[in-house]
Amino acid sequence: MSDFEGLKALVTGGASGIGRATAELLAERGAQVAVLDLDPSSVDKPLLAHRADVTDDASVREAVTAAAAGLGGTLDVLVNNAGIGAQGTVEDNPDDEWHRVYDVNVLGMVRTTRACLTHLRASGHAAIVNTCSIAATAGLPQRALYSATKGAVYSLTLAMAADHVREGIRVNCVNPGTVDTPWVGRLLDAAPDPAAERAALEARQPTGRLVSATEVAGAIAYLASPLSGATTGTALAVDGGMQGLRLRPAAR
Repeated sequence: MSDFEGLKALVTGGASGIGRATAELLAERGAQVAVLDLDPSSVDKPLLAHRADVTDDASVREAVTAAAAGLGGTLDVLVNNAGIGAQGTVEDNPDDEWHRVYDVNVLGMVRTTRACLTHLRASGHAAIVNTCSIAATAGLPQRALYSATKGAVYSLTLAMAADHVREGIRVNCVNPGTVDTPWVGRLLDAAPDPAAERAALEARQPTGRLVSATEVAGAIAYLASPLSGATTGTALAVDGGMQGLRLRPAAR
């Protein structure tokens, strides 16, 4: 499939997990792709790699300028994927941690989008895809801070879609369930019983397994593709049925 042939894409948090899978898939489907990450040292050609800290506006602007130049001065697709996790109820994290996670997960998308808009406006068929989460639309235990940031990302996606639709920029988001990424792996390793914790995470998704980064990348590519030119302001669940299905307990 070559629906991205001739297009230029930028993926934040693109050195691992969902971001890496997305960058590689877009490249396979014909795009020239630049990756922004705090540590892009593992990124290989044909992907272009640039270091950026999404909490630092100057860093983001410098990296976007360099990435756009490396892509030939144009940009058609932005995937806002950089993000961090947080655990606990509303009382478990101090103010500093709330500010830190919001700074990455929400303002990071604001800074990157702001820096890319001039290039995206010139595209004529631009697309932005934000990585949101099932946590934006379902109440998950021990995820108050993380859920709050992803709820903000969901609302931000809708507002951006309304603001930029007449500029030829589509804006959508993906809402993954629990994805088998390095971050989830670290959470499991830190659990008192990693095997039991993994089983619990798998069991809450109707498919009975974790979502793969490749599956989320496929959804991002769908939303970013010119073939989806009539889709904007949409949240696409990639959650193994977690949001919409209500299964009966399995028969014993």
